[in-house]
Formats: sequence, C-alpha cells, structure tokens
Amino acid sequence: MLTLLWFSRDLRLDDNPALAAAAARGPILPVYIDDAVDAGDHAPGGASRWWLHGSLESLSADLRARGTQLVLRRGPAAAVIDELLAQSGADAVYWNRRYEPWAIARSEKIKSSLKARGIAARSFNAALLVEPGRIATRKGEPFRVFTPFRRALQAQAPFEPGEAAPDRIPGPPFPIASEALAAWNLRPSRPDWAAGLRNQWQPGEAGARARLDRFLERALADYAGQRNLPGTRGTSQLSPHLHFGEIGPRQVWRAIHAWLPAPASLQQSTDGGTAVQGSGPDTYLAEIAWREFSYHLLYHFPQLPRAALRPEFNAFPWDDNPAALSAWQRGRTGYPIVDAGMRELWHTGWMHNRVRMIVASFLAKDLLVDWRAGAAWFWDTLVDADLASNSASWQWVAGCGADAAPYFRVFNPALQGAKFDPAGDYVRRWLPELAGLPDELLHAPWDADPGRLAAAGITLGRDYPAPIVDHASARQRALWAFEQIRQR
Repeated sequence: MLTLLWFSRDLRLDDNPALAAAAARGPILPVYIDDAVDAGDHAPGGASRWWLHGSLESLSADLRARGTQLVLRRGPAAAVIDELLAQSGADAVYWNRRYEPWAIARSEKIKSSLKARGIAARSFNAALLVEPGRIATRKGEPFRVFTPFRRALQAQAPFEPGEAAPDRIPGPPFPIASEALAAWNLRPSRPDWAAGLRNQWQPGEAGARARLDRFLERALADYAGQRNLPGTRGTSQLSPHLHFGEIGPRQVWRAIHAWLPAPASLQQSTDGGTAVQGSGPDTYLAEIAWREFSYHLLYHFPQLPRAALRPEFNAFPWDDNPAALSAWQRGRTGYPIVDAGMRELWHTGWMHNRVRMIVASFLAKDLLVDWRAGAAWFWDTLVDADLASNSASWQWVAGCGADAAPYFRVFNPALQGAKFDPAGDYVRRWLPELAGLPDELLHAPWDADPGRLAAAGITLGRDYPAPIVDHASARQRALWAFEQIRQR
C-alpha cells in the first residue's frame, strides 16, 4: 500500500492529521501541487509566493531528514493527482482540508472521482480549532456576531493535541520525478524587492516554533496592554505561519495554556468550556477565535471576498479615485501613521494589526475608495494574505460586514497615531524624514509652524506630502454617504 499525501496549506509535520493517518497506513508519497490555476483570482500574491518558496524548502528538508522526498508538481490538482497515481501505483490519497469556496468545490470533486475508481480518499482538519459546519446558533444558523461565536467555540475546548511527526517516513519503492522549486520562480528577481522580507522572516515549521517560543517568553504576559502599540514587539507575528500551516491553531492554543501556571491556568467557563485566566492570554486567544470566525464567515458566505454582507452597501457611492489609491499604496497620504504602515507593509510584507485598522479606515472612509481595492493590495503585499481573514477584516472596518464597526466610527489618523505611538518610535522608523519633529507634532506635521518645520529640515510638499484630504471634511463626507444608504 502506498498513500499519496497531498500537502497544501499544511506545510508542517507535527500535528498534521493527514500525515499521521497516512503514516499509520504505510509508505507515503509526499506531494505539493502549485495549484494557482485552480485558485483563479485568488492565486497567491507576490509576498505569499516569496513565503511559499521558503516554506517548501523547509518542508522538503524536514522530509529528507526522515527518509523521503517531497515531490513538486504544477498544474490543476485533479490532473496532477491522476498523473501521480498512474506513475506511483498509490492506492490512496490523503490531504488536509481547505475552506476557500473554490477549494471546497475542488476537494469534493476530487474525492468523488477517486472513490468512484476504488481509490481511498480521506481528508482531515489541520487548519482550524473547529470546522465551520460544527458551529451554529441555537436556530441552526451561521453566527454573524463575534462574541456569541467565541462562546460557542470556547464551549468545545479543550482541543486535543495532534500527533507528533514520525521519526521515519518510508517513501515509495522507486523515485518519482519532481519539478525544481527554483523553476517555479516564486522569488522576485528583476527587481528583487524581497530584502526586507528576508531580514524579517524565517518561513517554515522551525521558524514558526521559534516565533511562538519568543512570543511566550517575551510578550504574552503583557499582550493585552502592548498589542496595540506598533512601536513595541507586543504581538506574536504568527499569522503567516498559521496561514501556511507551518503551525496549527491547536498547537498555539495548547501552548498558551501550557505557559500558564498549573493548575490555576484553566478555569471552567460559564458555558462549560475552559477559559484562560489573565488578560494577556485571554486577549490573544480572542485573536485566534477571530481567525476562526473569519473562516466561519467565508464558509457560510462564499461571496465574502467580493460582495458586502450587508446588501445596502451595494448602493454605496464609492469614489473611483486612482490617484488617491496610489498615494495610499505608496505611503504618500500626508498622514504619518497611515504612511508608516504602508511602508512597513511594502518593506516587510506585514503590518501591525492596529495600523491595519487605521490604514483600512483611511482608505474606505476618508478616501471613500472601495474596500475591495484595499483588500486586493493587501492580498498581493502581505505574507499572511489569507482569503478569510483579509476579506472579513476589510468588511469589518468598512462597516459592511458581519459584526462590523459602526458606520460612524471613522478613525482620526492623527489621534490614533498620538494614542498608540506616543513616543513616535513606529513613525520615526518608517518615516525617517519626519524624525526631527517633536513628539507632539509628529503625527500632525501640518500643525507645525514654518519655523518648527524648518528646524526639522522639512518642507511639506517636498520632503513629506501635505495631507491629500482634510480629515474633518472627509469624515463628514463619509457620514453623509453612509446616511444615504441607511435611508434607502
């Protein structure tokens, strides 16, 4: 017996249920398929492709250390699997499930086809604490509000640990040809814009474990108080590792609980599950729950990436303004906290979560640019570009999604900057041209008199742009637009 193990968004060996089940069965043919052709409009963006290269290198090395070889193939997954079955003689195909609408449809079609031909086909959950179909309201409907969703999720804790990676993984009886990873051209070359990404990240399972360990050691205890401060190292930065499945949410969940002093680390929650004592761990687990909620929404509302969940937003008067969109993308809006975030994104492939909310609010509400344009830019530039989280989060900020931010909540970027970056560490790092301004003017340089600007070596419009919109006027315009659709 030989099992074709189809890796996809589960690029790890620990806590990999498909791998554990395949290893219990016998020899394994590990395969990764570059299936961008299946994904269509949702094929990985540039930053994600860069990450994927490193993650596949890491997975391949881990498999070689255990006695087998990762086979790489490119093309439609169904056709590639059929080709590999013919070449290898495998009599089973195992994989871990994905939850994008196109991936669900593909998986069901492949499983049906394999079973019709007498080939064992099994899929597993490696990506979520609880799969979307297992959580519903008392009426049996999908949740659209986060807090009751989290309570329902919490009621199913604790989550069982997955199996450790096998020490040895027997491969097929004869070699199976693999494409060369370098030939896929996942890394940029002309130009090579990925220097900042290389300095920031270590893709792969070992990198994920190391980042989790650093977070537990240095930041978890103060997470509730530090997570909104982009100038500090107060977040886990595990999102790309979770997205690529280099670490699973069960592993993170259990690591958080193991970090706490026993036996007081767990307490019974009012709904029968377990809750974490301490604001840092509890606040972080809420972020894991928000990731689950995003997948729940995408599963039940497959139009999430393209259409507002609140149908009245179909009539929203978005402003088709390429110049404003370009200024936002390049970090040239004249609002320091916004521009710092966009430059961090371009340089590192990541952006602090508080700043993501600020820049998204600025695009959708100050500029009235369609949230889908922002989601598309994030999709191409984020190393953690995740269809569920990206779509749900943009809709939340824009006010058109599930449990959305109130339409009248329009972030003031200057006040947000002063509140969450009071010493200016974050803005000064990414906007060195403003470094000479005092803290009280750093987030609103337009308020500085000419003498203060000159002392800092700044001429607005030359060294740093003047604001492309007046926030007070833009806020009134946004409120007027929201009022129009509300009345309809």
